Amino acid sequence: MSGALDGLVIVETAERPCGEYCGKLLADFGAEVIKIERPGGAPTRRMNPIVVGTSAVFGFFNTNKKSVVLDLANAADRATLDRLLARANALIDDHDEAWAAARNIGQAEVAAAHPHLVHCAITPFGQGAPAEWQSARPLNVINAGGWAYHSPSETPPDKPPLKGAGRFLPDYESGIDAALAVLSSLHRQRRTGAGQFVAISEVQVQVNRIDCVLDRMLAGEVDPSAERSAYDMGGPGTSFACKDGHVFLFMTTKVHWQGLCALMGDPAWARELPEDWLEFHCTPDRVGEFRRHFSEWARDQRKMPITEAAQKAGVAMVPVNTAADLPHNEQLAHRGFFQDMGGRLYPTVPYKMSATPVELRTPAPSLGEHDASA
Repeated sequence: MSGALDGLVIVETAERPCGEYCGKLLADFGAEVIKIERPGGAPTRRMNPIVVGTSAVFGFFNTNKKSVVLDLANAADRATLDRLLARANALIDDHDEAWAAARNIGQAEVAAAHPHLVHCAITPFGQGAPAEWQSARPLNVINAGGWAYHSPSETPPDKPPLKGAGRFLPDYESGIDAALAVLSSLHRQRRTGAGQFVAISEVQVQVNRIDCVLDRMLAGEVDPSAERSAYDMGGPGTSFACKDGHVFLFMTTKVHWQGLCALMGDPAWARELPEDWLEFHCTPDRVGEFRRHFSEWARDQRKMPITEAAQKAGVAMVPVNTAADLPHNEQLAHRGFFQDMGGRLYPTVPYKMSATPVELRTPAPSLGEHDASA
């Protein structure tokens, strides 16, 4: 079957995960994405982990793409880029403004030469930010956007904020927003024939995602402080070690407590706590007492049976899955989430499209694999 974006051509000069993920989303939908790589290849080709001589990061972000090597400081190669842009629908870039201007692919230059083009630029703080801010990395972005201050929660108060939720969380979020903006701009292009410039600020994407706790601080309902209890809701929930890994428990109500007590076989220590202690008597001493006893019980359990039983009892407990666990997850297997390509499993997408299903057609290209077609 054809992809939803079959017939569209996207040129990607991006070299960071945020821009590469935006391009990947469009490529997976069926667009022809031509990745422009510098001589020697994109920096992501050298990112760890390296699996059988290939970067797993590059391998994931660049499925279904083509690779063309161009030195954009070279006049002949720059002319080749213009030929590609002339037949393209969109350009995705994630470099700072000085880099783009030096290669004549800034906003004004692209609009003048290719007014039909949707031009998306992803930068840490958006267009016009001070030059010294343009070297921000994901760690800077997620902290500047507020997320790292409480993600992950349960961080000891004497430790600095952590990035949380993976190495590239800001890149994924910015890539998703960039893809949405490009798609809506392509819809307009189809109606009017005109392109437009899309400026994505990675930090603003993070601020856009802030949750109720940070909202309350911004609204003045809660005073910001170094205390992390506001994020953890004062409850006993956290990660607990078990026989074959970890489980994460979240408890806030009497129903949760009753279900957990039944799961544990109503131990004597649990009966010493008030039935409504989570709602009205959740003191630090009781939280500490609960965690001590529950840790002793959990360490003899296996994470999948215990979490399945807990969920059936109305308790919010989940296994803490590792990367090695995921290919064996029954629900993911049922959904066909992982696709075998060349003897390697690749994660696909979390949605099903009946007429235009998403498919990984080709692995990440070798460097310059499609130079001849440029």
